[in-house]
Amino acid sequence: MSTVESLVGDWLPLPDVAQLLDVSITKVHGLLDERALVALRVGDRRIRSVPAAFLQDGHVVESLKGTIIVLSDAGYTDEELITWLFTPDDSLRGRPIDALREGRKTEIRRRAQSLAW
Repeated sequence: MSTVESLVGDWLPLPDVAQLLDVSITKVHGLLDERALVALRVGDRRIRSVPAAFLQDGHVVESLKGTIIVLSDAGYTDEELITWLFTPDDSLRGRPIDALREGRKTEIRRRAQSLAW
C-alpha cells in the first residue's frame, strides 16, 4: 500500500461514486475531466478510485474543485495534491480535506496558493 493510499484510507471505485452521486459513470468521468474530482489507481487491482472524503451528503465537497485547481496550478500531481489534502496539519487541527468539509475553504485556498511561490 502506498503512502497516499494509507493516508486516505477509504477509497471509492468510480462506479460507486456514480451510485452515491446518483449520476451516470459518464458524468463521473466528466467531473474528473473538469477537475471537480481526482482519482488514482489504488489497491492490488489498481482500480481508478476517488477518496471517499471527497463526497459529502450525496455531493462532491463544494470547495474541492477550486482547491484542486489551485494545487494543480502550483504544479502538484494528483497524487501529491491528494497527499497534501489528507496530511494532518497541527495548525489546522486536522487535515485540509476536513477543513474543506467544514466549510473553511478560504483558509485552505490561501495555504494552497502559497505553495505556488
